[in-house]
Amino acid sequence: MRRAVLSLCLIAACWSVSACGGDTPETAASSAAPRSTVAAMPTEPRAQLAARAAAAKDLRQVAAYTFKSPKRPDRRVVVTRAQDGTWRIDVPGGAHSGAVDIALVFAGNALHQCALAAGNHPYSGCVRIAGALPAKADLKIQHLITDWQNMLTDRRLALAVAEVAPLPGARGTCYSVESSAASMTLPLDAGIYCYEIDGTLTAAKVAFGTLLLEGTPGLAPPSVQLPGPVVPGNPLPLTAPPSPKPSPSTSASPSPKA
Repeated sequence: MRRAVLSLCLIAACWSVSACGGDTPETAASSAAPRSTVAAMPTEPRAQLAARAAAAKDLRQVAAYTFKSPKRPDRRVVVTRAQDGTWRIDVPGGAHSGAVDIALVFAGNALHQCALAAGNHPYSGCVRIAGALPAKADLKIQHLITDWQNMLTDRRLALAVAEVAPLPGARGTCYSVESSAASMTLPLDAGIYCYEIDGTLTAAKVAFGTLLLEGTPGLAPPSVQLPGPVVPGNPLPLTAPPSPKPSPSTSASPSPKA
């Protein structure tokens, strides 16, 4: 009888230990910290800038910038990047030494320079550009949202990138960009580029001037349209052509002596 009771106690004790032991792995598993599914942000400045420039390619928004350029009053530039990939950049006083407001518009798979009706230029018209804008008509602002983004993401390009103090009024992170090869000329302007982590360009200080984002970008329209009809001709140059010299007047000839 005593042996039977002892056997039952031993069996009960084994069940108790087994039950306690079975709970231990479950408790440990439930208390383990979950693995992070978020990729770590790059720490190298070149990689950080490349990541922001890559994100910028996918942005669709309307952003206004204060544009400061040498020997010109501050201007308000509006950059529209539509949902369908078309875009428009409005630049007051962008041609003829500030006399003509223009818009650069990419629509219909082609770039256009459009003169806007304002002031002493009472009509609108768009010139279709075959290839790139000629240097004498190139404001360069459009490169900040087109080909220069590709260059900032190209790790084969000889760029030296460093994080720098933010430009006055700029949000996000700012990076200085210059050539890492003294004998090489960069295909983009060396300077300072500032981006939010989502790819929004908040400021840029480059050879042609400085842009600073105003407020928060707005929602993008479905598409952009040309602000005027397509007309034949050449794009308007940045600098106004010289005024024609007056022809000599016959009245200016010395009168014969009496």
